[in-house]
Amino acid sequence: MSDCLSAHRGMMLAFAGPAAQMSDETCPEYTLVSDKVVFVIVGRSSSQLIPLADVIDFRFHNNELAVRVDDARHETKFSIKEMILRSEWDLVQKHIADQLSAPPGAVAMRNQN
Repeated sequence: MSDCLSAHRGMMLAFAGPAAQMSDETCPEYTLVSDKVVFVIVGRSSSQLIPLADVIDFRFHNNELAVRVDDARHETKFSIKEMILRSEWDLVQKHIADQLSAPPGAVAMRNQN
């Protein structure tokens, strides 16, 4: 769950950085992994849910991501909180996994040859 982003300012609000909180409502936040880009998306309200580990169809619509799950009759629109290239995201995930698997107090060393 994450702070709800304004539906009208989705992507621009995400790039603008932290701002004053407009509401105390929390909305679902998802990481959508495509072949080339990874998106972090946030629902407009707390009731916008996507079944986990499902394959979904999505498209861009007015600076938002319109998502259709399975054979749903209509799309649900999500605000885009972050975007990153899949190759960079994979490197970050590998780094996190390496840090978590390192023994406590271990120091990373590099060979500078």
